[in-house]
Amino acid sequence: MNVRELIRAGHGDIKSDLVVTNGQLINVASAEVYPAEVAIKSGHIVATGDVDHCKGPHTQYHDAEGRYLAPGMIDGHLHVECSKLSVSSFAELVVPYGTTSIVSGLDQILVVSGLEGVRHFLDEANAGPMTIHWGAPCKTPYTMPRSTVNHYFSPDDHRATHHWPECIGIWETVREFIQEEDDHVIEALEIARKNKLPVFGCSPMCKGSKLAGYASAGIRLDHESYDVTEALEKLRNGMFILIRESSISHFLEENIQLATKHCPDAAHRISFCTDDVVATDILKRGHLDNMVRMAIREGVSPMEAIQMATINSAVACQIDHKVGLIAPGRQADILLVDSPETFNVQQVITKGEFVAQDLKMREPITRPERPQFLTETMKVAPVTADDLKVCSDAGTVKVLSMNMSLDVPFVRNRRDAVLGVTDGVVLPDTDQDVLYVSVIERYGKTTNKPVAFVSGFGLQYGAMATSTAPDDNNIVCIGTNPDDMAAAINWIIAKGGGQAFVKDGEVIVGLELPIGGIVSDIGPVEMAKKEEALDNAAKEAGCQLEWPFMNMFVLSITAIPEFAITDLGAVDCVGLKIFDPVLEDA
Repeated sequence: MNVRELIRAGHGDIKSDLVVTNGQLINVASAEVYPAEVAIKSGHIVATGDVDHCKGPHTQYHDAEGRYLAPGMIDGHLHVECSKLSVSSFAELVVPYGTTSIVSGLDQILVVSGLEGVRHFLDEANAGPMTIHWGAPCKTPYTMPRSTVNHYFSPDDHRATHHWPECIGIWETVREFIQEEDDHVIEALEIARKNKLPVFGCSPMCKGSKLAGYASAGIRLDHESYDVTEALEKLRNGMFILIRESSISHFLEENIQLATKHCPDAAHRISFCTDDVVATDILKRGHLDNMVRMAIREGVSPMEAIQMATINSAVACQIDHKVGLIAPGRQADILLVDSPETFNVQQVITKGEFVAQDLKMREPITRPERPQFLTETMKVAPVTADDLKVCSDAGTVKVLSMNMSLDVPFVRNRRDAVLGVTDGVVLPDTDQDVLYVSVIERYGKTTNKPVAFVSGFGLQYGAMATSTAPDDNNIVCIGTNPDDMAAAINWIIAKGGGQAFVKDGEVIVGLELPIGGIVSDIGPVEMAKKEEALDNAAKEAGCQLEWPFMNMFVLSITAIPEFAITDLGAVDCVGLKIFDPVLEDA
């Protein structure tokens, strides 16, 4: 609808398509709850309260039966592709739980298939029940030093996309880029300033003078606070705070203390995001609805908790004129919940259509045809076991192993170990929990296959591999021996993408991810079964981590201290340089 038509629909000169009746409106703008009807025309809310003037002979009615009407919820920062589900499959997962909008850079399909891939995913979302508000990534990949990907998002790409209707800002502005004054990122921020677009941050463990410099770049919000003191300092430096509760990193109970203890009068500057989630977790706990309930349990009032999932996120991202509240002119995303206190989502209306009931979609979402540029992205030849060995002329060697922290999600600390050398090969040692880890560049631009060492996974046998692996989505593999690693990697190459666990050269569990090598069109329940089978295979092999495959696929993220591995080799994430994991002869 154009503006004139919206005005006329609000006046009642054009009659509404749908009216929701007999509901209690949770007005997150005025912080009130009261009886109201909601009139909808062409997917937009045009009136609330007494809407008799909007009713016509062809108007349909949806009886809320006394339920409470809440705005559709907004995930303020989400890498949708890390769910391994396509946009349509992910919508089938989260829309029934009340998530009707997500803010995403679609950065994972971007590095694989460029702007054409992003456009395909945005068009898919536009045709479905879930809205994607797209943040143009500050640059891709986010790795430092820059790893190998198929598409590098550049300032010219910013110039080409800032006018897209879905584009709402600059996304995932990694602190290291600001700290090092990366030329491309600084140019992107200048372009955003001219286009009046906000800048969204990513600054884990950033405090003091580094935070002052970072905030001075105009960063509007941040989703990466590892404790409440860090979140408080960012709030005091003018940032909106997104509290993250992902499948692998649980920060809500810690950081919600901003609202319950430190700054209760600043609750309006706090909102929610999940960042990286998987189907298994959401089907057990819920999505943003779970965060609302968690916040209420921690002492936040129901109204403030609902605001954090709706209008607060919209204001932080400057999209509250589009979504985030039930008010005229906004997209008709409406949840019917049992009560504000318990917040169980029972029915969902998105874009003016009744789409979900009792945590299930009423109808399956039709997947678009996937073009060849999305399904043929593996440009790498099979590997051999000899490609995946660390060699040395010494008898024993001292190595640096990236040790997965048990206390802080994602973080890899330094662990030194002494390993034996047999026939010139430095061998992994399962007794010490020092395994091989390799990244295979899969875009055909190099022949990079570095091998380093990792601890904390605890495998006693076999190998596990994934081609969905932010931030560059090369193939990451962890293993107790090169033969099983080669088998896992080659299975993924043959399938055009996926995840696999291998024992004695045989694929025990495999998940095919044919779209960009990173996502699949399978349904959420089927995906959850595969996820559980993969993680259980790793756990049976000795892994003690809650989410083995998620912990593996973040090993290439150099924005997380202290160590990572990309196709360039082992990375010192503090010094921002490649290093040799074999430190010296022992």
